[in-house]
Amino acid sequence: MTMVETAKGVIDIALEKMVSRKLLVWATATGLMFTSHIDSGDWLILSALYIGGQSVIDAIVKLKGA
Repeated sequence: MTMVETAKGVIDIALEKMVSRKLLVWATATGLMFTSHIDSGDWLILSALYIGGQSVIDAIVKLKGA
């Protein structure tokens, strides 16, 4: 495992503990929208698909007890 992979792993673990990935995606998309890198329509699609998709996946995992 390289130093970069180790650093990415540590960062991922830290982010997972501090912030949910759904919130991180939403905050990133919001930041990109405010800096005019994406349109508000793209922001809406990105937010809805990711947050909705992850919510469904989380619900299925919870129901299966995994």
